[in-house]
Amino acid sequence: MFRRREPVPFAFLAEADRFRSNVTPPPRRRASFGEMAGRWLLGLTITAGLIGALVLGMPALSTPSDTPAQQSQASQGH
Repeated sequence: MFRRREPVPFAFLAEADRFRSNVTPPPRRRASFGEMAGRWLLGLTITAGLIGALVLGMPALSTPSDTPAQQSQASQGH
């Protein structure tokens, strides 16, 4: 009368957390001197660019303190 459902074709995914392999992965390949130097150079370039943008942008963000504050004519009652 009632038919049993077929097992899910991807049932092995549910059991994947219980599966332990006895095969160790190969060791990671060590980066060459050129790759290491390239990474350092890229990091240094990005850092220098951020610092340079900050140094060049600081004068635009600061308000001059030696000039008196300007008031509009509307605030003076004209």
